[in-house]
Amino acid sequence: MLVTAPKTLADVRRLAIARTLFEPTSLPRALARLRFVQADPIRAPARAQDLTLRHRVAGYRAGELELQYPSLPIEEDFFVNAGFVTRELHRLMHPRTPRTRWTTAQNARAERVLEVVREWGTAHPRDVEAALQLGTASNWFGGRSNVTTQLLDGLHYRGLLRVARRDGGIRVYALRDPTPPPDDAEAAHDALVDAVVALYAPLPATTLGALLSRLGAGVPQWRHLRAQALARAKRRLRSFRVGGVEWFTPADETARSGPVEDRVWLLAPFDPLVWDRLRFEVLFGWSYRFEAYTPAAKRTRGYYALPMLWRDAMVGWVNAKLDATGLHIERGFVSGRAPKEARFRGAFDDEIDRLRDFLDPPQE
Repeated sequence: MLVTAPKTLADVRRLAIARTLFEPTSLPRALARLRFVQADPIRAPARAQDLTLRHRVAGYRAGELELQYPSLPIEEDFFVNAGFVTRELHRLMHPRTPRTRWTTAQNARAERVLEVVREWGTAHPRDVEAALQLGTASNWFGGRSNVTTQLLDGLHYRGLLRVARRDGGIRVYALRDPTPPPDDAEAAHDALVDAVVALYAPLPATTLGALLSRLGAGVPQWRHLRAQALARAKRRLRSFRVGGVEWFTPADETARSGPVEDRVWLLAPFDPLVWDRLRFEVLFGWSYRFEAYTPAAKRTRGYYALPMLWRDAMVGWVNAKLDATGLHIERGFVSGRAPKEARFRGAFDDEIDRLRDFLDPPQE
């Protein structure tokens, strides 16, 4: 348990930073420690999963996760969001019941898709569409997409397919071996809750409840267990009260906060330190919003603003664009100006150099 419980918001902030921005290690070890990395298809200047891993994997390059994925002990799946999970967590979430029922016609088409994947071994959505020519249909966000793509996604969610690899960012599917139900559903659910807490702690009580609701999309078959799981978690986890907020950490947490580094970190919008917007605002004193889907005229910080951590303060943000002429940086500050400390300029330049190196493509 915590050697000394945090007494101030500064203590909580430093604990949050120290827990997640650990010493860079190998990619397999970083994934084993995180257990879940949220994914996003937008590349500005790199995908969120790569921007998250670059701080935690020594010498990491953009695209390395996709390149190494077939040999890593991870799976693409939905946890509290879409992303990459360890196989241990993946097994705990299956067999998964679907969120929506398919019609008889949809089930028949899904069987045809499964037959193609079974025959081919691995299947790219483009090739499945060419073989079956099932046309298009409305999708969940109001547009239209290929029926085969929707069916492949649904079969993947149901645990009948797995992602074997990605080709140019596109999922290539293979059959997945079925997972037997766990002997103890409550224990399995608690293990998933503990993985969520370990990733995002210290967590405000309201966020703990919200995350368990999001976990309901990862394990819809256990939604009826949610209220009891939350009650058990609150009894099981370590808690402390600071700043009028009840915070939760893993029960066996060891204090890891140390001296504050003279370093700048540019973080992904879905980095574990940034993801919970409520916690971000409480700890860092301003409201961060992801504005990629906000009309340009209404954006306040930019299309894909990367929060900027200096020492233990979020002092601003950066928008980074990579094109044929190089890396272009636009930065903004919460106070309206850069920190006055002499070390900041050099630390910022060092982070931009690290970002530029990270954007060099990995060697196959």
